[in-house]
Amino acid sequence: MTDKILLPVAEATPENVAPFGHLIGSASGAELMPLDYYKGAVRVSRPAPFSSEHPVELSLASVDPRAPEVRYMERHFQHTQAFISFAGKSFVVVMAPPGTEDLPDLSKACALRFDGSAGFLMHVGTWHEFPFALEPDTDIVVILSDQTTRDLRNKQPDTEEAFGPDLDKKDIAARTGKLLCFAADG
Repeated sequence: MTDKILLPVAEATPENVAPFGHLIGSASGAELMPLDYYKGAVRVSRPAPFSSEHPVELSLASVDPRAPEVRYMERHFQHTQAFISFAGKSFVVVMAPPGTEDLPDLSKACALRFDGSAGFLMHVGTWHEFPFALEPDTDIVVILSDQTTRDLRNKQPDTEEAFGPDLDKKDIAARTGKLLCFAADG
């Protein structure tokens, strides 16, 4: 039997994203870099410290709405993965803070809605499920380590979990008896 835990959905802000990573967008509050080659017409900031122990890939995921339930959560040990909306479409991400335990602390899990004007970069070890689209054909740019892509190919046939040097993807519902859910409409 699986117990459902209903998470409220909060709008993503720099403050409530902070336990999990960094907001990427004009609302991030990042200082402008002292680069001025175009008389102020181009403003550059570094809103998040991306790092990876392996070559980096830029992927484009086209995501459709799915049940607002979190069966799996994963974390990365060797890079700071980023998700950035394309075309201004909203999405929800369920995350739990990094930790040293084998499973996420579900009491600290939250659901954050990104309004399409910003993305986010996660701290190493942040537990998360792949973003949930709120409308069809939501394109999300994913910046990740190529090691994660290799690790995801190691899906276990009996559990559909995957593991590798940079990936710890677990069936949280099966392992804890708890299913995280959120109201897709807000």
